[in-house]
Amino acid sequence: MRIARIAHPTGMSFAVLEGEGPGATAAEVDGHPFAQVKTTGQRWALEDVRLLAPILPSKIVCVGRNYADHAAEHGHEVPSEPLIFLKPSTSVVGPGEGVRLPAVSDQVEHEAELAVVIGLPGAREADRDAASQAVFGYTCANDVTARDLQRQDVQFTRAKGFDSFCPLGPWIETDLEPTDNEIRCEVGGEVRQLGSTKDMVFDPATLISYISQVMTLLPGDVVLTGTPAGVGPLQGGDTVSVSVAGIGTLSNKVVPSE
Repeated sequence: MRIARIAHPTGMSFAVLEGEGPGATAAEVDGHPFAQVKTTGQRWALEDVRLLAPILPSKIVCVGRNYADHAAEHGHEVPSEPLIFLKPSTSVVGPGEGVRLPAVSDQVEHEAELAVVIGLPGAREADRDAASQAVFGYTCANDVTARDLQRQDVQFTRAKGFDSFCPLGPWIETDLEPTDNEIRCEVGGEVRQLGSTKDMVFDPATLISYISQVMTLLPGDVVLTGTPAGVGPLQGGDTVSVSVAGIGTLSNKVVPSE
């Protein structure tokens, strides 16, 4: 099931996306989608609504160096346990929204990632089985990073935390087993990153279990599972697209600093 968050002629709501191509529709969800999904009977043609970020999480928990080739391209060893950090909820933007380049950075880079969306009941001190049950679905993410600031600060908060530095979308896919899914990033049609979820050092269940020993993961929270090799620079005017097989493609325009 594809769950989206949409702006429609009478407001905003979650919706179930039905069909493909020109005949696709968005069926309005009654309330939130985390329990039993109930639709209201209201439908719109997909072309008549605007896709928003599919979820507004209380927090985004990210995982660094979770692909050996990405760790190697920056001269790092693969960590012995997950390396986690946070992005603020204010960094989230949806499909088609701009990634804004901050004036204080000269090296902003893309990082294509599979994102996990947490469902009911959430996860706290969860073992692997409970962690797997906590998954609501998956979406595409771009962990946009000011690489020069990351090197300068050593810790990641400023480099990862700018407004618009966490594009999510285009929707949440609830029927996915991400054991070997291609992850691709294109900038202006040029393939920059091409990897697979099978190459993760720590799989999603391990990550959720580990994170939940530190902090409670609430329904709607998002876990970014790391990026494969090939990260590179973004310039004003670029279009950056992140695709995950079995989900779809998330595209954003890069907006230069004013």
